[in-house]
Amino acid sequence: MSQTRPIPKAMLTLVPAGIWLTVFMILPLLIIGVFSVGYRTELGTFAPGFSFHNYVRFIEGPYLNCLWRSITLSASTTALCLLLGFPVAMWLAFNVPKSKQNLVMLLLTLPISISFLLRLYAWITILRPTGLASNIMMSMGIAEPPVLLYTQWAVLLGMVYNYIPYMILPLYAALEKLDLRLVEAAYDLGAGWWQAFTKVIAPLSLRGIVAGVIMVFVPALGDYVTPDLMGGAKNMYIGSLIQNQYLVVRDWAFGSAVSSVLLVIVGVAVWLYIKYADKSSMA
Repeated sequence: MSQTRPIPKAMLTLVPAGIWLTVFMILPLLIIGVFSVGYRTELGTFAPGFSFHNYVRFIEGPYLNCLWRSITLSASTTALCLLLGFPVAMWLAFNVPKSKQNLVMLLLTLPISISFLLRLYAWITILRPTGLASNIMMSMGIAEPPVLLYTQWAVLLGMVYNYIPYMILPLYAALEKLDLRLVEAAYDLGAGWWQAFTKVIAPLSLRGIVAGVIMVFVPALGDYVTPDLMGGAKNMYIGSLIQNQYLVVRDWAFGSAVSSVLLVIVGVAVWLYIKYADKSSMA
C-alpha cells in the first residue's frame, strides 16, 4: 500500500508568494486580456467577445503617435537620468567616506518620500510666469522671460526630477562593489580618464546601468500625471490615452488593448534586462 509523500517545507514557503502573484499579477493580466478582445456597447458597458479589432484600431488609428511620443519622452528621460546620475553615483561611491555614504544616500532619496503631486506642484510654482524662475530672470535684466511652464522642456524637467533617484540607486550599488585597484591598474598602464571609464568602470557597472535604465524607462513610459501637470495636457501620451479610455470614454475594451500593448513593451524591456544583466554579471 503506497503512502503519500509529505509536501516539502520549501514548497510550502512558496504558497504565500504564489497566492500573491496569482491574485495581484496573473488574474489582473488575464482580466485585461479578456477585456481587450471584447466590445464596448452603446451604453458604455463591456460586452464579451473574441476579436482583435481593438488592436487593429490602435495600429491603424492616430494612437500610434501617442506611443511614439511616450517612448521618445521615456527614452529622453532615461538618457538624461543616466547622464546626470552616473557622476553622482561615482562621486558617492568613490569620493564620499564610507561613514557618510548612508547619510548622503538618505538626502538623495528623501524627495521620494514626499508626495509625487506635491513635488510637481512645487515645480509649477517655480516655473509659472510669476514664479521664482521668472523673478530671478527679471532681476538679471531680462524684461520678458521665456515661457517655462506648460512646455515640452518643463515636462522633461519634471520627469528627470522625479525618476533620477531610481537611476542613482542601482548605479551606486554597482559602483560600490567595483575594485578600485582595477582602475589604478588602468592608469598605471597609461590609460587616461576616459579610457579608464569606458574600458573598466562602465563595463563592470553594466548591471547597475541596465537596472537603472529599466527602473526609469518602465515607469516613465506609462506616466501621465507629469505630462498633464507640467505640460498642460497639450499632448496625448500612452498613459493619458489609457486613463482617458477607462475613466472618460469608458471604453474598457480599447483601454485594455492599449494596456496590453504597453505590457508587451514593458515585458520586452524586462527580458532585455534579464538577458544582458546576467551576461554582465558573468563577465
